[in-house]
Amino acid sequence: MRSMYEPYPRRQTRVVRVGSVVIGGGAPIVVQSMTKTRTADVRATVAQIRRLERAGCQLVRVAVPGRDEALAIKKIKQNISIPVIADIHFNPRLAILALEAGADALRINPGTFGSKEKLKDVVRLAAERKAAIRVGVNSGSLEKDLLARYGQVTAEALVESALRQVRQLEDLGFYEIKISLKASDIQRTVEAYRLLADKVDYPFHAGITEAGTLLRGSIKSAAGLALLLSQGLADTIRVSLTAPPEREVQVAYEILRSLGLESKGVNFISCPGCGRTEVNLRQIAAAVERKLSGIDTRITVAVMGCPVNGPGEAREADVGVACGRGAGVIFKRGRVVKRVPEPEIVEALVREVKTMARELGRKSNEVGDESIKG
Repeated sequence: MRSMYEPYPRRQTRVVRVGSVVIGGGAPIVVQSMTKTRTADVRATVAQIRRLERAGCQLVRVAVPGRDEALAIKKIKQNISIPVIADIHFNPRLAILALEAGADALRINPGTFGSKEKLKDVVRLAAERKAAIRVGVNSGSLEKDLLARYGQVTAEALVESALRQVRQLEDLGFYEIKISLKASDIQRTVEAYRLLADKVDYPFHAGITEAGTLLRGSIKSAAGLALLLSQGLADTIRVSLTAPPEREVQVAYEILRSLGLESKGVNFISCPGCGRTEVNLRQIAAAVERKLSGIDTRITVAVMGCPVNGPGEAREADVGVACGRGAGVIFKRGRVVKRVPEPEIVEALVREVKTMARELGRKSNEVGDESIKG
């Protein structure tokens, strides 16, 4: 029976591990991001990764353009709790240094990494350290011979680039592989993943690269990832934004929740407001959303400003409020629990949500205890 949080058939893949994180093989979709600090600045990088951890990031990638950045990974790892992926271009020696410093995985780009000969020592050490390798193809750095053959960056060219690198790794006896095929437009990206899906059984890391600023990039990422996720073509995801990386993680989780693919956190519903609204709906909704941001329990919360649709939507939520003239009626599991004046709506609603979260948390623990006893 399909889980309520897995409404779309997932492509069947082998399992790959990055540190303690399981990817593919039907495991939950993993959210990752990339730091935007200079990796050699250990203090700043650790601070940013800790913010990412609090936002729910499960894997973090760091840029390794030089020796100092590779060596910094050791100190960074000592101060964080999620696995680190080293992003390597041009210089295989940096990959070796990063692995020796404790990197849990590498990302290499076929367009910038070089020949199979250069891979040998990297693959040997990755196998020894049980580190995975992501073959990360990017439309902006496709190999020159493929550009010449296809005339432009096509989905077929992206796939050929990935397969070329994957076969080199396989020839060296290495199979702990993830693959990404990224372009800044949705059509090529989705088509590339579709083409590759039947050719390999490795997990896919997905996203729309260089998606843009917070608003535009979030919309483009949501559109692209919704297509990929609904077709089962993503095992890990990153939302790429010209914004702080913790916002990337927040947007990624909202995309997953919207598709029913994330079983934790608040599913927040609010109406847009209209001429029938008689409270400061925007302020109330923003305050409720902010105050509930730390809740991990799966709860649907509705903030409705309309006396027409509001009561129905609020009843359908686990906890909801339907607002009228200067006041709101709070519902819990479909029942009216109280009517409060506008200034008290936020605190009253948040209190009911937190109470339910505690109740659900206790029930979950009791179920877990019963399973252990059985």
